[in-house]
Amino acid sequence: MEAYILEWLNLALRWAHLIVGIAWIGSSFYFVWLDMHLNVPPRDPEDDAVAGDLWAVHGGGFYHAQKYKAAPPGELPEPLHWFKWEAYSTWLTGFALLVLMYYVNADVYLVDKTVADITGGQAIAISLGFIVASWVVYDLLCRTGWSDTRIGLAGFLFLVAAVYFLSHLFSGRGAYIQIGAMLGTIMIANVLMVIIPGQRELVQAKIRGEEPDPLPGIRGKQRSVHNNYITLPVLFVMLSPHYPMTYGHEYNWLILIAIFTAGVLIRHFFNLRNQGKPAPVLLLIALIIIILAAFVAAPKSRAIPDRDVATQPAQSSEPVPFSQLQHIIVQRCNICHSAEPDHPTAPVAPNGVMFDTPDQIRQWAQRIHDRTVTTRTMPLANLTRMTDEERLLVDRWYKAQNR
Repeated sequence: MEAYILEWLNLALRWAHLIVGIAWIGSSFYFVWLDMHLNVPPRDPEDDAVAGDLWAVHGGGFYHAQKYKAAPPGELPEPLHWFKWEAYSTWLTGFALLVLMYYVNADVYLVDKTVADITGGQAIAISLGFIVASWVVYDLLCRTGWSDTRIGLAGFLFLVAAVYFLSHLFSGRGAYIQIGAMLGTIMIANVLMVIIPGQRELVQAKIRGEEPDPLPGIRGKQRSVHNNYITLPVLFVMLSPHYPMTYGHEYNWLILIAIFTAGVLIRHFFNLRNQGKPAPVLLLIALIIIILAAFVAAPKSRAIPDRDVATQPAQSSEPVPFSQLQHIIVQRCNICHSAEPDHPTAPVAPNGVMFDTPDQIRQWAQRIHDRTVTTRTMPLANLTRMTDEERLLVDRWYKAQNR
Protein backbone atom coordinates (compact mmCIF):
# COMPACT_ATOMS: atom_id res chain seq x y z
CA MET A 1 0.00 0.00 0.00
CA GLU A 2 2.88 2.40 0.78
CA ALA A 3 4.31 1.96 -2.73
CA TYR A 4 0.86 2.53 -4.21
CA ILE A 5 0.44 5.79 -2.28
CA LEU A 6 3.90 6.92 -3.35
CA GLU A 7 2.98 6.18 -6.96
CA TRP A 8 -0.07 8.44 -6.75
CA LEU A 9 1.99 11.12 -5.02
CA ASN A 10 4.52 10.83 -7.85
CA LEU A 11 1.74 11.24 -10.43
CA ALA A 12 0.24 14.24 -8.62
CA LEU A 13 3.62 15.96 -8.35
CA ARG A 14 4.45 15.29 -12.00
CA TRP A 15 1.12 16.69 -13.10
CA ALA A 16 1.53 19.78 -10.91
CA HIS A 17 5.12 20.22 -12.12
CA LEU A 18 3.96 20.08 -15.72
CA ILE A 19 1.09 22.54 -15.16
CA VAL A 20 3.12 25.22 -13.38
CA GLY A 21 6.09 24.61 -15.69
CA ILE A 22 3.94 25.34 -18.73
CA ALA A 23 2.71 28.52 -17.06
CA TRP A 24 6.27 29.66 -16.23
CA ILE A 25 7.82 28.78 -19.58
CA GLY A 26 4.86 30.23 -21.46
CA SER A 27 5.04 33.59 -19.69
CA SER A 28 8.85 33.63 -19.93
CA PHE A 29 8.84 32.94 -23.67
CA TYR A 30 6.07 35.48 -24.19
CA PHE A 31 7.87 38.34 -22.44
CA VAL A 32 11.12 37.63 -24.27
CA TRP A 33 9.16 37.60 -27.53
CA LEU A 34 7.38 40.80 -26.51
CA ASP A 35 10.62 42.58 -25.67
CA MET A 36 12.14 41.61 -29.01
CA HIS A 37 9.10 42.79 -31.00
CA LEU A 38 8.68 46.22 -29.41
CA ASN A 39 8.62 49.18 -31.76
CA VAL A 40 11.58 51.33 -30.72
CA PRO A 41 10.92 54.22 -30.82
CA PRO A 42 7.25 53.55 -30.05
CA ARG A 43 4.65 54.22 -32.72
CA ASP A 44 1.90 55.36 -30.40
CA PRO A 45 3.50 56.53 -27.14
CA GLU A 46 1.32 57.87 -24.37
CA ASP A 47 4.26 59.95 -23.09
CA ASP A 48 8.02 60.35 -23.41
CA ALA A 49 8.64 57.75 -20.70
CA VAL A 50 7.61 54.95 -23.08
CA ALA A 51 10.58 53.05 -24.53
CA GLY A 52 8.67 50.85 -26.96
CA ASP A 53 5.22 49.56 -27.83
CA LEU A 54 3.50 46.77 -29.72
CA TRP A 55 0.08 46.04 -31.15
CA ALA A 56 -1.24 42.45 -31.18
CA VAL A 57 -4.46 40.58 -31.82
CA HIS A 58 -5.43 37.47 -29.86
CA GLY A 59 -8.53 35.82 -28.50
CA GLY A 60 -10.87 37.99 -30.56
CA GLY A 61 -9.46 41.32 -29.43
CA PHE A 62 -6.68 43.88 -29.94
CA TYR A 63 -3.96 44.59 -27.39
CA HIS A 64 -1.62 47.58 -27.07
CA ALA A 65 1.43 46.79 -24.93
CA GLN A 66 3.93 49.46 -23.84
CA LYS A 67 7.26 49.22 -22.05
CA TYR A 68 8.58 52.17 -20.05
CA LYS A 69 12.20 53.25 -19.96
CA ALA A 70 12.21 52.99 -16.16
CA ALA A 71 8.76 53.55 -14.64
CA PRO A 72 5.49 55.22 -15.68
CA PRO A 73 4.96 58.85 -14.63
CA GLY A 74 2.73 59.57 -11.65
CA GLU A 75 1.56 56.90 -9.24
CA LEU A 76 1.95 53.24 -10.01
CA PRO A 77 -1.26 51.71 -11.34
CA GLU A 78 -3.14 49.10 -9.32
CA PRO A 79 -3.16 46.19 -9.55
CA LEU A 80 0.42 45.65 -10.66
CA HIS A 81 0.81 42.06 -11.86
CA TRP A 82 3.94 40.08 -10.97
CA PHE A 83 5.10 36.87 -12.58
CA LYS A 84 6.90 34.85 -9.95
CA TRP A 85 4.72 32.15 -8.41
CA GLU A 86 4.75 30.12 -11.61
CA ALA A 87 8.55 29.93 -11.36
CA TYR A 88 8.62 29.21 -7.62
CA SER A 89 5.96 26.49 -7.96
CA THR A 90 7.87 24.86 -10.81
CA TRP A 91 11.03 24.54 -8.74
CA LEU A 92 9.21 23.40 -5.60
CA THR A 93 7.33 20.63 -7.41
CA GLY A 94 10.48 19.66 -9.32
CA PHE A 95 12.58 19.44 -6.17
CA ALA A 96 9.84 17.45 -4.45
CA LEU A 97 9.97 14.99 -7.36
CA LEU A 98 13.77 14.82 -7.09
CA VAL A 99 13.45 13.92 -3.40
CA LEU A 100 10.60 11.45 -3.91
CA MET A 101 12.16 9.62 -6.85
CA TYR A 102 15.92 10.03 -6.63
CA TYR A 103 16.66 10.73 -2.97
CA VAL A 104 14.19 8.38 -1.27
CA ASN A 105 15.29 5.66 -3.71
CA ALA A 106 18.87 6.85 -4.20
CA ASP A 107 20.27 3.30 -4.27
CA VAL A 108 17.95 2.52 -7.17
CA TYR A 109 17.78 5.66 -9.31
CA LEU A 110 20.86 7.73 -8.40
CA VAL A 111 23.54 5.15 -7.67
CA ASP A 112 24.97 2.60 -10.08
CA LYS A 113 27.64 0.45 -8.46
CA THR A 114 29.08 -0.38 -11.89
CA VAL A 115 29.80 3.32 -12.38
CA ALA A 116 31.00 4.35 -8.90
CA ASP A 117 30.99 2.56 -5.56
CA ILE A 118 29.18 5.19 -3.48
CA THR A 119 26.32 4.95 -1.01
CA GLY A 120 22.90 6.52 -1.41
CA GLY A 121 23.68 9.04 1.34
CA GLN A 122 26.90 10.08 -0.35
CA ALA A 123 25.10 10.47 -3.67
CA ILE A 124 22.45 12.73 -2.10
CA ALA A 125 25.12 14.90 -0.43
CA ILE A 126 27.01 15.24 -3.71
CA SER A 127 23.79 16.04 -5.56
CA LEU A 128 22.84 18.82 -3.15
CA GLY A 129 26.40 20.18 -3.21
CA PHE A 130 26.43 20.39 -7.00
CA ILE A 131 23.02 22.09 -7.06
CA VAL A 132 24.29 24.84 -4.77
CA ALA A 133 27.70 25.07 -6.49
CA SER A 134 26.13 25.44 -9.93
CA TRP A 135 24.30 28.59 -8.85
CA VAL A 136 27.35 30.03 -7.09
CA VAL A 137 29.59 29.52 -10.14
CA TYR A 138 26.99 30.90 -12.55
CA ASP A 139 26.22 33.94 -10.39
CA LEU A 140 29.91 34.75 -9.99
CA LEU A 141 30.32 34.59 -13.78
CA CYS A 142 27.44 37.01 -14.24
CA ARG A 143 28.99 39.44 -11.75
CA THR A 144 32.33 39.58 -13.57
CA GLY A 145 31.03 42.20 -15.96
CA TRP A 146 31.90 39.99 -18.93
CA SER A 147 29.82 40.01 -22.10
CA ASP A 148 27.01 37.48 -22.44
CA THR A 149 29.05 35.61 -25.05
CA ARG A 150 32.00 35.24 -22.70
CA ILE A 151 29.74 34.26 -19.80
CA GLY A 152 28.03 31.70 -22.04
CA LEU A 153 31.31 30.12 -23.11
CA ALA A 154 32.62 29.92 -19.54
CA GLY A 155 29.31 28.50 -18.34
CA PHE A 156 29.31 25.95 -21.14
CA LEU A 157 32.79 24.72 -20.18
CA PHE A 158 31.67 24.37 -16.56
CA LEU A 159 28.61 22.45 -17.74
CA VAL A 160 30.71 20.08 -19.86
CA ALA A 161 32.97 19.36 -16.88
CA ALA A 162 29.98 18.80 -14.59
CA VAL A 163 28.22 16.49 -17.08
CA TYR A 164 31.38 14.42 -17.59
CA PHE A 165 32.11 14.13 -13.86
CA LEU A 166 28.53 13.31 -12.81
CA SER A 167 28.06 10.75 -15.59
CA HIS A 168 31.06 8.91 -14.14
CA LEU A 169 29.69 9.15 -10.60
CA PHE A 170 25.91 8.59 -10.82
CA SER A 171 23.77 6.24 -12.87
CA GLY A 172 23.16 7.57 -16.38
CA ARG A 173 19.57 8.45 -15.54
CA GLY A 174 20.60 10.00 -12.25
CA ALA A 175 23.31 12.11 -13.90
CA TYR A 176 20.85 13.50 -16.45
CA ILE A 177 18.30 14.43 -13.80
CA GLN A 178 21.05 15.95 -11.64
CA ILE A 179 22.12 18.26 -14.47
CA GLY A 180 18.48 19.20 -15.02
CA ALA A 181 18.12 20.01 -11.31
CA MET A 182 21.23 22.20 -11.45
CA LEU A 183 20.04 24.15 -14.49
CA GLY A 184 16.52 24.44 -13.11
CA THR A 185 17.92 25.82 -9.85
CA ILE A 186 19.94 28.41 -11.76
CA MET A 187 16.75 29.48 -13.52
CA ILE A 188 14.68 29.81 -10.36
CA ALA A 189 17.53 31.49 -8.47
CA ASN A 190 17.70 34.07 -11.27
CA VAL A 191 14.04 34.85 -10.61
CA LEU A 192 14.29 34.77 -6.81
CA MET A 193 17.69 36.44 -6.33
CA VAL A 194 17.95 38.89 -9.25
CA ILE A 195 14.84 39.44 -11.36
CA ILE A 196 12.20 39.90 -8.63
CA PRO A 197 14.50 41.93 -6.28
CA GLY A 198 15.33 44.18 -9.23
CA GLN A 199 11.66 44.72 -9.91
CA ARG A 200 11.04 45.47 -6.24
CA GLU A 201 13.77 48.12 -6.35
CA LEU A 202 12.05 49.79 -9.30
CA VAL A 203 8.70 49.75 -7.49
CA GLN A 204 10.12 51.02 -4.19
CA ALA A 205 11.98 53.85 -5.90
CA LYS A 206 8.76 54.88 -7.61
CA ILE A 207 6.85 54.78 -4.33
CA ARG A 208 9.52 56.99 -2.71
CA GLY A 209 9.16 59.46 -5.55
CA GLU A 210 12.70 58.87 -6.78
CA GLU A 211 13.92 58.31 -10.32
CA PRO A 212 14.37 54.51 -10.58
CA ASP A 213 17.85 53.19 -11.26
CA PRO A 214 17.65 51.29 -14.59
CA LEU A 215 20.54 48.94 -13.64
CA PRO A 216 18.41 46.36 -11.71
CA GLY A 217 16.10 46.14 -14.70
CA ILE A 218 19.05 45.61 -17.05
CA ARG A 219 20.41 42.85 -14.82
CA GLY A 220 16.99 41.26 -14.59
CA LYS A 221 16.62 41.25 -18.36
CA GLN A 222 20.06 39.62 -18.74
CA ARG A 223 19.10 36.79 -16.38
CA SER A 224 15.72 36.43 -18.09
CA VAL A 225 17.43 35.96 -21.45
CA HIS A 226 19.79 33.39 -19.90
CA ASN A 227 16.76 31.47 -18.59
CA ASN A 228 15.32 31.60 -22.08
CA TYR A 229 18.33 29.73 -23.48
CA ILE A 230 18.47 27.21 -20.62
CA THR A 231 14.81 26.20 -21.00
CA LEU A 232 15.08 23.76 -23.93
CA PRO A 233 17.95 21.75 -22.38
CA VAL A 234 15.96 21.44 -19.14
CA LEU A 235 12.89 20.25 -21.04
CA PHE A 236 15.02 17.57 -22.71
CA VAL A 237 16.22 16.33 -19.33
CA MET A 238 12.59 16.06 -18.20
CA LEU A 239 11.89 13.75 -21.15
CA SER A 240 15.14 11.76 -21.04
CA PRO A 241 14.12 9.10 -18.44
CA HIS A 242 11.84 7.63 -21.10
CA TYR A 243 14.70 7.22 -23.59
CA PRO A 244 17.47 4.99 -22.20
CA MET A 245 19.36 5.02 -25.51
CA THR A 246 20.58 8.46 -24.36
CA TYR A 247 21.39 8.16 -20.65
CA GLY A 248 22.21 4.45 -20.91
CA HIS A 249 24.93 4.88 -23.53
CA GLU A 250 28.60 4.65 -22.59
CA TYR A 251 29.04 8.17 -24.02
CA ASN A 252 25.90 9.51 -22.34
CA TRP A 253 27.71 12.67 -21.26
CA LEU A 254 28.64 13.50 -24.86
CA ILE A 255 25.10 12.84 -26.08
CA LEU A 256 23.70 15.16 -23.40
CA ILE A 257 26.11 17.96 -24.32
CA ALA A 258 25.22 17.53 -28.00
CA ILE A 259 21.48 17.76 -27.31
CA PHE A 260 22.02 20.78 -25.05
CA THR A 261 24.02 22.52 -27.77
CA ALA A 262 21.30 21.81 -30.32
CA GLY A 263 18.66 23.14 -27.92
CA VAL A 264 20.53 26.42 -27.42
CA LEU A 265 20.98 26.83 -31.19
CA ILE A 266 17.27 26.23 -31.76
CA ARG A 267 16.37 28.81 -29.12
CA HIS A 268 18.85 31.29 -30.63
CA PHE A 269 17.26 30.80 -34.04
CA PHE A 270 13.85 31.78 -32.68
CA ASN A 271 15.27 34.72 -30.73
CA LEU A 272 16.95 36.08 -33.86
CA ARG A 273 13.81 35.44 -35.89
CA ASN A 274 11.83 37.43 -33.33
CA GLN A 275 14.22 40.32 -33.98
CA GLY A 276 13.71 40.07 -37.72
CA LYS A 277 17.09 38.39 -38.26
CA PRO A 278 16.29 34.85 -39.40
CA ALA A 279 19.29 32.51 -39.49
CA PRO A 280 18.04 29.11 -40.73
CA VAL A 281 21.62 27.82 -40.75
CA LEU A 282 21.29 27.50 -36.94
CA LEU A 283 18.46 25.01 -37.36
CA LEU A 284 20.54 23.10 -39.89
CA ILE A 285 23.50 22.91 -37.51
CA ALA A 286 21.20 21.82 -34.66
CA LEU A 287 19.71 19.10 -36.86
CA ILE A 288 23.18 17.84 -37.84
CA ILE A 289 24.20 17.72 -34.17
CA ILE A 290 21.08 15.72 -33.25
CA ILE A 291 21.68 13.30 -36.14
CA LEU A 292 25.29 12.82 -35.05
CA ALA A 293 24.12 12.21 -31.47
CA ALA A 294 21.64 9.61 -32.76
CA PHE A 295 24.44 7.99 -34.76
CA VAL A 296 26.68 7.80 -31.70
CA ALA A 297 23.79 6.35 -29.65
CA ALA A 298 22.94 3.73 -32.30
CA PRO A 299 22.35 0.33 -30.65
CA LYS A 300 25.41 -1.86 -30.26
CA SER A 301 25.23 -5.10 -28.33
CA ARG A 302 27.59 -5.04 -25.38
CA ALA A 303 26.42 -7.94 -23.30
CA ILE A 304 29.82 -8.60 -21.74
CA PRO A 305 33.26 -7.06 -22.22
CA ASP A 306 35.14 -8.16 -25.35
CA ARG A 307 37.89 -9.78 -23.34
CA ASP A 308 35.32 -12.13 -21.75
CA VAL A 309 33.61 -12.93 -25.05
CA ALA A 310 36.95 -13.97 -26.52
CA THR A 311 37.38 -16.60 -23.83
CA GLN A 312 34.06 -18.29 -24.66
CA PRO A 313 34.02 -18.90 -28.43
CA ALA A 314 32.53 -22.37 -28.19
CA GLN A 315 29.71 -21.36 -25.88
CA SER A 316 28.74 -18.39 -28.08
CA SER A 317 27.78 -20.75 -30.92
CA GLU A 318 25.46 -22.93 -28.86
CA PRO A 319 21.69 -22.34 -29.12
CA VAL A 320 19.99 -20.91 -26.04
CA PRO A 321 16.81 -22.83 -25.14
CA PHE A 322 13.80 -20.69 -24.27
CA SER A 323 13.51 -22.35 -20.87
CA GLN A 324 16.96 -21.02 -19.96
CA LEU A 325 16.05 -17.52 -21.10
CA GLN A 326 12.76 -17.64 -19.18
CA HIS A 327 14.59 -18.67 -16.03
CA ILE A 328 16.84 -15.60 -16.34
CA ILE A 329 13.89 -13.28 -16.93
CA VAL A 330 11.89 -14.66 -14.02
CA GLN A 331 14.88 -14.48 -11.69
CA ARG A 332 16.15 -11.03 -12.72
CA CYS A 333 13.16 -9.10 -14.11
CA ASN A 334 9.88 -10.36 -12.60
CA ILE A 335 10.55 -8.59 -9.32
CA CYS A 336 9.06 -5.54 -11.08
CA HIS A 337 7.68 -6.76 -14.42
CA SER A 338 4.95 -9.03 -13.14
CA ALA A 339 1.23 -8.95 -12.43
CA GLU A 340 2.21 -8.91 -8.75
CA PRO A 341 5.59 -7.12 -8.42
CA ASP A 342 7.67 -7.72 -5.31
CA HIS A 343 9.85 -4.59 -5.37
CA PRO A 344 8.73 -1.70 -3.12
CA THR A 345 9.28 0.91 -5.87
CA ALA A 346 6.91 -0.91 -8.27
CA PRO A 347 3.33 -1.25 -6.95
CA VAL A 348 2.37 -2.24 -10.51
CA ALA A 349 4.43 -3.39 -13.48
CA PRO A 350 6.25 -0.36 -14.97
CA ASN A 351 4.47 0.79 -18.16
CA GLY A 352 2.29 -2.32 -17.92
CA VAL A 353 5.17 -4.52 -19.15
CA MET A 354 4.95 -8.02 -17.67
CA PHE A 355 7.00 -11.19 -18.26
CA ASP A 356 4.84 -13.76 -16.49
CA THR A 357 4.16 -15.98 -19.51
CA PRO A 358 6.21 -17.20 -22.51
CA ASP A 359 3.97 -15.17 -24.83
CA GLN A 360 4.64 -11.99 -22.85
CA ILE A 361 8.39 -12.59 -22.92
CA ARG A 362 8.31 -13.11 -26.69
CA GLN A 363 6.08 -10.05 -27.12
CA TRP A 364 8.60 -7.86 -25.32
CA ALA A 365 11.73 -9.60 -26.62
CA GLN A 366 13.09 -6.52 -28.36
CA ARG A 367 12.51 -4.33 -25.28
CA ILE A 368 14.17 -6.95 -23.07
CA HIS A 369 17.20 -7.08 -25.37
CA ASP A 370 17.44 -3.29 -25.70
CA ARG A 371 17.33 -2.66 -21.97
CA THR A 372 19.40 -5.58 -20.67
CA VAL A 373 21.98 -5.87 -23.46
CA THR A 374 22.16 -2.75 -25.64
CA THR A 375 21.83 -0.04 -22.98
CA ARG A 376 22.29 -2.21 -19.87
CA THR A 377 19.85 0.06 -18.01
CA MET A 378 17.85 -2.91 -16.72
CA PRO A 379 17.47 -4.41 -14.21
CA LEU A 380 17.27 -0.99 -12.58
CA ALA A 381 20.56 -0.33 -10.78
CA ASN A 382 21.12 -4.05 -11.39
CA LEU A 383 19.38 -4.71 -8.07
CA THR A 384 18.83 -8.37 -8.99
CA ARG A 385 22.51 -8.72 -9.94
CA MET A 386 22.08 -9.86 -13.53
CA THR A 387 25.45 -11.20 -14.62
CA ASP A 388 27.35 -10.44 -17.80
CA GLU A 389 27.01 -14.09 -18.80
CA GLU A 390 23.23 -13.85 -18.47
CA ARG A 391 23.18 -10.75 -20.64
CA LEU A 392 25.19 -12.67 -23.22
CA LEU A 393 22.61 -15.46 -23.19
CA VAL A 394 19.81 -12.94 -23.72
CA ASP A 395 21.79 -11.44 -26.60
CA ARG A 396 22.38 -14.81 -28.26
CA TRP A 397 18.76 -15.96 -27.85
CA TYR A 398 17.37 -12.70 -29.29
CA LYS A 399 19.72 -12.71 -32.29
CA ALA A 400 18.87 -16.34 -33.03
CA GLN A 401 15.17 -15.47 -33.10
CA ASN A 402 15.72 -12.60 -35.53
CA ARG A 403 18.00 -14.20 -38.10
